[in-house]
Amino acid sequence: MNLSRKRKLINKFALTLSLAAMSFGLFWLIWILFTTLQLGVSGLSLDLFTKMTPPPGAAEGGLANAIAGSFILVGLATLIGTPIGILAGVFLAEYGAGSWLAGATRFINDILLSAPSIVIGLFIYAFYVSQVGNFSGISGVVALALIVVPVVVRTTENMLLLVPNSLREAAFALGAQQYQVITQVTLQASKSGIITGILLAVARIAGETAPLLFTALSNQFWSTDLNKPMANLPVTIFKFAMSPFTDWQELAWAGVLLITIGVLALNIIARTLFRNEIQR
Repeated sequence: MNLSRKRKLINKFALTLSLAAMSFGLFWLIWILFTTLQLGVSGLSLDLFTKMTPPPGAAEGGLANAIAGSFILVGLATLIGTPIGILAGVFLAEYGAGSWLAGATRFINDILLSAPSIVIGLFIYAFYVSQVGNFSGISGVVALALIVVPVVVRTTENMLLLVPNSLREAAFALGAQQYQVITQVTLQASKSGIITGILLAVARIAGETAPLLFTALSNQFWSTDLNKPMANLPVTIFKFAMSPFTDWQELAWAGVLLITIGVLALNIIARTLFRNEIQR
């Protein structure tokens, strides 16, 4: 067997394994999506968006309070985590360079990126919930914000590093200060990529259950008080899916479908923005 034929056989073998692995992953993904769609559609109705979560055995009910609670928690966590992440990313890319502080920040950020979300939930539980003596929306917001920050930091730094130094040098040559170069040149050039990172962070926290089990917990009634337990879709889905009641299980699948559609939409938007960034 000559060398050329041996290489072709190895290439075909590697290609076959790659296609098999891809097919294996796609099979389960399609099965999950099909099951979610099949079981979730039956629970969709106007009541889902207008009525509160029902007690056991109730004939009617919805997820209005859980949907509203998720919007509040995710929205506030994004508003808190995004500025912190962007400012930290700007420091790492524009000011820190090779300093020890930048290296330590990157190391800590990598740990937060890889840390299981349940660990973050337990951390907030130990340092906040157990101290104040009750679950609350505030603790849930803080836990989700800690998940948002490292994603935005990494994305912001990477996008800023992709900006050619020639743009910075041209701005400095025209007499611009460093803060002007950052705000009017580098951030403007990488804004689509940064927005992509923010959207991906939102998509990640939208379905997080573990941190909220130890922080916001849940609430069967309508509540916008951040100092009290707050209803949210992930925990409500978990509770309803584990129950023996058929009505609750149907609502759980409907909630899963809502989160799936929302995350899918955010990922499509993020991919579109990222593609436009690459083309520019």
